[in-house]
Amino acid sequence: MELQQIIKEASDKAISYEQYRAFVEAHTTNGTNSGNEVTEALAEYTKLNNQRMKRLDKTLKILPENQAFLSSFNKDVYFLILTESWCGDAAQTMPMMNKVAQAARVDFKVVLRDENPLLMDQFLTNGGRAIAKLILVDKSTGLPVTTWGPRPTMATALVTAEKASKGLLSPEFKQELQNWYNKDKGKNTENDLVHMLREVL
Repeated sequence: MELQQIIKEASDKAISYEQYRAFVEAHTTNGTNSGNEVTEALAEYTKLNNQRMKRLDKTLKILPENQAFLSSFNKDVYFLILTESWCGDAAQTMPMMNKVAQAARVDFKVVLRDENPLLMDQFLTNGGRAIAKLILVDKSTGLPVTTWGPRPTMATALVTAEKASKGLLSPEFKQELQNWYNKDKGKNTENDLVHMLREVL
């Protein structure tokens, strides 16, 4: 199947950010999680992510200098995001992706990784199905313009350095990464996405 067709089929069944938030909330209530593997641990991550996104939806604000640019953004594109309810990086970045999309008047479409393997496998990170992955799609061609994810640039640098020195990500490091996200307050994600949109003009 051609990439254009893969993207179209995924986009046609995508949900909005608001629908995704309700979907995660429902999993939290049921003590379950999205994806092919349902476990207590992933259900617990889903619950944590729901609380995180709720907080970030309320507290994140776009920087004034970025707001001016986003208000004038006029390219016919949309955000297509691959994610799952249990993904910690997604919970930390999707609320800001949504704020940027709203400010730029760009459609925001969410699809689940495990339900869209053909799409996911077109956008691997170092050979892995890392999420959240944002695909910026041109509405007129139906093809990707660029991609972003699974993490903001500074978080990616931290993860790369940790893997290089220790070969894996320890529970302690994962906690450090969450602390970094908490201090950053979405700014690195915001600036990455604004830079991405500037580049496509």
